[in-house]
Amino acid sequence: MAAFYIFVFRAVLGSGFAVLLMRFFYPKASIAAVIAVAILLVGMAYVMETFHKRNRGPRGRTDR
Repeated sequence: MAAFYIFVFRAVLGSGFAVLLMRFFYPKASIAAVIAVAILLVGMAYVMETFHKRNRGPRGRTDR
């Protein structure tokens, strides 16, 4: 899948989950707080992908 489509998919899911989380835990949160949480969620998805790829070892093998 192209990198742009992955970003769009993560951005949509991150935005949706940010709205749900903020409305559930902080109902009076501003839109700026929801956007900040969405950016945090998408950023953490990329950080976790980096850690996952780094731990695969040579040639993407996971069965060392």
